[in-house]
This record gives sequence, C-alpha cells and structure tokens, in this order.
Amino acid sequence: MTRTLHRIRRARLALAWLAVVALVATGCTLPAFAPRTDAERADEPRGAGAAQWRPCPEVADELVGRGAPEMRYDCARIAVPRNWGDGSGAAAGPGSGETFEIALLRARSTKQRDRIGSLVLNPGGPGGSGVDTAVYLSFGPAFGGLPDSITQRFDIVGFDPRGVARSSPVECISDAELDASFGADPDPRSQAAFDDYRALNQRIGRSCADRYGDQLSLYGTEQAARDMDAVRAAVGDDKLTYLGYSYGTLLGATYAQLYPERVRAFVFDGAVDPRQDLIAGSESQAKGFERAFDNFTRWCTANAGSCPLAPDARGAVTAAIDEARVSPVRGTDGREATAGWVFYAIISSLYTESGWQQLARAIDRLEDGDPAEVFTLADAYAGREEDGRYSNLFDANLAVNCTDATRKPSVDRIRQLQSQWRERYPLFGPALAVGMLACVEWPGQPDPYPTGAATGAPPIVVIGTTGDPATPYEQAPALASMLGVGRVLTWEGEGHTAYPQTSCVNGAIDAYLIDLTVPREGLRCPAR
Repeated sequence: MTRTLHRIRRARLALAWLAVVALVATGCTLPAFAPRTDAERADEPRGAGAAQWRPCPEVADELVGRGAPEMRYDCARIAVPRNWGDGSGAAAGPGSGETFEIALLRARSTKQRDRIGSLVLNPGGPGGSGVDTAVYLSFGPAFGGLPDSITQRFDIVGFDPRGVARSSPVECISDAELDASFGADPDPRSQAAFDDYRALNQRIGRSCADRYGDQLSLYGTEQAARDMDAVRAAVGDDKLTYLGYSYGTLLGATYAQLYPERVRAFVFDGAVDPRQDLIAGSESQAKGFERAFDNFTRWCTANAGSCPLAPDARGAVTAAIDEARVSPVRGTDGREATAGWVFYAIISSLYTESGWQQLARAIDRLEDGDPAEVFTLADAYAGREEDGRYSNLFDANLAVNCTDATRKPSVDRIRQLQSQWRERYPLFGPALAVGMLACVEWPGQPDPYPTGAATGAPPIVVIGTTGDPATPYEQAPALASMLGVGRVLTWEGEGHTAYPQTSCVNGAIDAYLIDLTVPREGLRCPAR
C-alpha cells in the first residue's frame, strides 16, 4: 500500500498545477436504456456512436502499480471531426473531412447500484489527461479520491482531449527545449537575456508550425467542447454530468453555452474567468501566487519547528533564486538547479498546502548544497521523468492556450509589464509577464471560444478556494455571473481546487451530483 500511495501522491503532484485533482472481479451489467427516437439520433454529434469498450487494467497498473479495489477499468476510442466547422457538422477549412481519435477510460465499481449515468472528468491544464485522472480518482476516500457515494452511482469516465496524451497528441517541443524553458531565468532583466528567451520561444513556434501548419488552429477549446458532446453520446447519456477542474471549468463553460439543454449537473472547481484576456489572466495568476506565497510565509513563521526558513521565508526563497542565478548547485547527475528550476519548485509547492513543508525543506537543503528536492518539486510540475523525457503536456498546453488567445500584447508591452509587475508581485510577476512570449511567438491562427450566458442550462455549481494561487478566488463569482446560472460554493482553504477534500464540500457536491440539490446561496465551507 505504501508504494501505491507514493505513486498516487506523485501523480497528484504532477497534475497539481492543472487541477490538483483528488486521488487512484466482476463488473455490474449496464441497465437497459429506452431506445432513442429518430429525431434524437439525428441530433447526435456527427461521428458519435456507442463506445466499444474493452478491459484495460493495464492503464492503472502502469500509472499506480495496481487497480483500485473493487474497480473495473475499460477503455474505448471514438473518432471526431478535426474541424467541427459551423457547429452543424459541416466541417470547413483546415482538417475538413479528417478525424481525431479521442481516448476514454471508464472506471466502474463492482458495488455500483442504482446507476445514474457517467460522471465525465477533465483535470485541467490544458494538457492534463482525463484518462489518468479517472484512474487516480477511482481509488476512493482512503487515498483522497471520489467518495463511495459517487463511485457507486456513476461510471467515472475520463477522456484525453484532442491533442493530449492518448488522443492524437500534439508533439512538437523537444525535451532539450523544455529543459531550456524551465531552466531559464524567470526574470531575465538584461536585454540580452530577454532576447535569448524570446528566441527560444520563436524556435518552439517554428518547430510546431513546421510539423502542423494550419492544423494548429484546430486545438482550441470550442473544438474540444464539441468533442465532449461526442463523449456524452458515446457513453449513452442524454444529458451530461461533468466535473471540471481549473481549465476544465473553461471547457465545461464552453460546452454549457453550446449545449445548455444537454447539461444535467456541472461542477466547476478552480474557476477560470473566460472573459480575461492574456494580460488579465497572467496578472491574476501573479496576484494569486503572491497571495498564496504570503500564506506560506505566515505558516512558516507560526510553525518554525516545521519550517527551517523561519522567520524570514520570503527572504530565504528570494536569496535562493538570486544565488542560483550566479552559482547554481549541481546535482549528482550533473544537472544544475538554475534560477528557473528553483522558481518552478516554488510554483509546484504552492498548489497544495501539503507542499509548503516540502518547499521549506527543499530550499533549506539547497542551501546545504543538495538540490534533489528542488528537482523533485520542479519535475513534478513539468512532467519531467528521471531520464529527462517529457510527456506532451506542455505541447498541448501551448497549442490550446495560444489558439484560444485572441488579443496578444506586443513584445515591448511585455517588457514594460515585466518591470511593472516586478514592483507589484516581486516573486511571480516578472515570470508571468515574460511567459506571455510563448503565445506572442505562436504561429497558429486564433479560434476564440464563446463568453456568454448558458441560457437554458440548469444551475451549475462553481467552487472557489480563497487561497487558490492558479485560479484566484475572484474568478469563481465572475464565471458564475457570466453563465447566468452559476451558484458559487466557497472553500476557505489553501491550494488549487477543493473537491473532494472536506466533508462540507463533499456533502454539498455529492448531493448536487446525485440528487440535483443545488448548494444554498452563499455557502462557505471551512478549511478543515
């Protein structure tokens, strides 16, 4: 069990920046469904059909080392149009007539009774694997996963969105380029250093353009939301029940606007405000991470016995980054803990409150010449394996984010914001500013998603966490207001996302998913 728990915790940390999703015989037979009418069949997304499932216990074996007790895993693949065109099924432009394959995994409890349908998951990112997430969540409350009350009423279905992991993955950034990107100075102050970082992003853009050309415009959120309706049809549900974390809230909000009549119950945890442009979204995160880091420093001062950086944690962390700029510590494998790797270790640790003590220990040991824990934290964020290989997480992340971005700042504007945000958000502002270069140098054409009301949809629950660094709390009421049918549930906790972490949050969400009981207006759940 210790080995399994370690693997699940490592997987959670790897996905933390996406969503910090909670964590990983014989199957029950499916109940009979009433036949659909000809009109209902005609209204299904083009190419959709019942999924052809096959047993796939090997997925859980590869991810965690074993499957969850009393849980069966099945996999399927469905084909979707590369370009949904005008939304009516008539594709046009790049990708016309071609398809992508979407990978699905279904986790079904052998104790399932009174099945309601499928609970479809997206862990965020963009770039996170829903297939992996379904496995992690299937391990139940003992490992921080979904409550038994949910797994015994729903199939847990994860899908990898187009371009992600097992679903026609985008792969155009080399491991060396990713190492260079993560290792780069998070605040390149000299013009030469700034120009070098820009040149790196230009090389990445050219590499992706050379491989995919005008197909890069097909990886946006609206196209993926239309794929999600094909997933709904494939699992046989007339209406969709959905749990989306972080970017998954944006994907779900887009679906709710496109298909409001097909929404059964949607939970958005770690809300993204769809109306933010690239600058506003980046500044929001800079503010959120500064606030979360301040919370960490207060914890450090109050818990000096567990935090060797006390009484001045901010000073210690800042000094560690500054020292890494001029004299990076070399690990046993020869790799250097540059300022960039130290920075991403900090980022990684702030996604969960449990990461605070690990950050303090990592910085303390770095001062003693040991960068191992810095690399552990940073690599979990980056998805970097011990042999230096990366998944396609960041390839997909870039392809989706930059396709969604319609208003991009100039390079000169980014340089100005780097300086301005250094004053407002000293630890995180500059990095969030220069990070926008990735989309500024991206060659693909934009494909905006809708930003309006989900008119005709039932109430949608939007969870906001007051200490969330990546999707600051303020975005939750903003998303709920935009949709017009949102109901905000507040968790007064730390880290990115809330469900399923406390009995208060779990009780409210479980009642909504199972019985469609909407949480009362203004419900606030305590941290513990």
